[in-house]
Amino acid sequence: MSMKRTNVYADPEDLAIIKEAARRRGISEAEIIRQGIHLAAMANRVWDEPLFSWTFEGPGRTPSRTDVRDAVVDAVVDAVRRETDPGTAA
Repeated sequence: MSMKRTNVYADPEDLAIIKEAARRRGISEAEIIRQGIHLAAMANRVWDEPLFSWTFEGPGRTPSRTDVRDAVVDAVVDAVRRETDPGTAA
């Protein structure tokens, strides 16, 4: 992978933390900074398509804590049932 050099200003305290982390992990400070740049780039990326492009049927309101718990329990029970009885359809 080709890399491009750039200059940035950083807080001295952040640089000290990066230096210590690099020493502790046995990697270069530059690698930690590259990882941070990648995380920042991905966090600010604008995707061509939404993460969830499908819709779900529902009551048209925010589900309650009980609704969510019941849905998760139902999903887990169904998954366990399918695992223990492979002939069971989803």
